[in-house]
Amino acid sequence: MKITAIIPTYNRATLVSDAINSILDQTYNIDEIIVIDDGSTDNTQDILKKFHSIKIIKTKNLGVSHARNTGIRNARNNWIAFLDSDDIWLKDKTQKQVALHAKDANLIFSHTSEKWIRDSKEIKYPKSLKKPQGECFLQNISTCKIAASSVLINKKVFDTVGLFDESLSVCEDYDMWLRILYDYQIALVSDEGIIKKAGHSQLSSTIFAIDRYHIYTLQKFLDTRFSNEIKDEIIRKCNILIKGAIKHNSQEILKQYLKVIRDIQN
Repeated sequence: MKITAIIPTYNRATLVSDAINSILDQTYNIDEIIVIDDGSTDNTQDILKKFHSIKIIKTKNLGVSHARNTGIRNARNNWIAFLDSDDIWLKDKTQKQVALHAKDANLIFSHTSEKWIRDSKEIKYPKSLKKPQGECFLQNISTCKIAASSVLINKKVFDTVGLFDESLSVCEDYDMWLRILYDYQIALVSDEGIIKKAGHSQLSSTIFAIDRYHIYTLQKFLDTRFSNEIKDEIIRKCNILIKGAIKHNSQEILKQYLKVIRDIQN
């Protein structure tokens, strides 16, 4: 199995080399590494040029979805693995996933468990983010339980479900995994395969009301076999936003999500 690893990065010169090295250190050889520099303004390019075995694509600052899509389009292999530039892979991450796929030729999507680290100390993993497997679309509608950095996926999946939604500034992974899980099962390597570093600035933590983006994605599934469950989840998330809008006296948000609930219930 030949794998292309895709790393999107933006102004993470102090972190990206650790991510790349964690791929180079894999016990299973990664055939191709593509780093998409999403318009960095720091010294990211200087860091990347020190690695002679990787492919570097520099783009304008168009967001992580565009960066990942660029990597997918330029990948020469049929198997794709993602790694965010602030995460790292544990050495046997890929080997364990390849072994899992080798047992089932029909398996085309897998992920691993993960470890969270802040200030060199492990953070307790939330039970609400327990890793799913098998047919688990409904298990993932409340929140994103699949870490992009842990995924190994056959590229033909994107021919079926499409690429990452570039209109989304955050929650693009939640959107993608739901679109895939609607049609495909996911396998799980229960062992930790990645380390997620916490404590530095992350885009998702700066965006108000992440549930707005979840609702956008869930509305894509209103006319599916899961319509009742989707409606219930949208209403739940709308009520959270409405509560926040009342607290902060935001009439625009209040009206917007009251309307979403009315439209669903009618």
